[in-house]
Amino acid sequence: MSDTDDFIDGLLKNLPHLRAFARMIARDHALAEDLVQDTVMQALAKRSQFRPGTNLKGWLIIILRNRFFNEMRRSSRKCEISVEHLGDIAEISGGQEINIEIRDFNRAFRQLPPAQREALTLVGASGFSYEEAAEIAGCPIGTMKSRVSRARLDLQETLKGVVNVVAWKTANTPQEIARRRRLDDCRVTASSGGLR
Repeated sequence: MSDTDDFIDGLLKNLPHLRAFARMIARDHALAEDLVQDTVMQALAKRSQFRPGTNLKGWLIIILRNRFFNEMRRSSRKCEISVEHLGDIAEISGGQEINIEIRDFNRAFRQLPPAQREALTLVGASGFSYEEAAEIAGCPIGTMKSRVSRARLDLQETLKGVVNVVAWKTANTPQEIARRRRLDDCRVTASSGGLR
């Protein structure tokens, strides 16, 4: 088998990991699928830069992560139009409490800052060691450990219903209130047909 065949096999083997990681950080199914597709295309185009025998999964995650942050930078210049809370209104058939727990976890996870979501996804969901996750995120190991720790603590507090006073104060500053009003105005304009 040639190096190219090994590369393609490794790429295919890592597709489920890429999809899971993309969904966790993007919080949007369509964006996640676009990120995975772009990552695969870029990996194939740049496969000469990959060194056989090194961590292909980590290399692919780095590509996907960079694509995600580039997309976020681009979209931060646009007016945010989303229906992000529709996912919170899940249909629950009688007696299926697990759906409520999953919904609550997803809601709490989405409230984490992007760096904490990424850290928890890399270490908790993708199974990377702190060292590997820190290398992928481009930060010191201590920073990665801190992000994972804070993310876990914030998730626990949110799921227990504890209100984070610092976050509440930050969320209710005049600047944040003005920002939310601008977003609400964008949503109203979008729902009335002014925007797509």
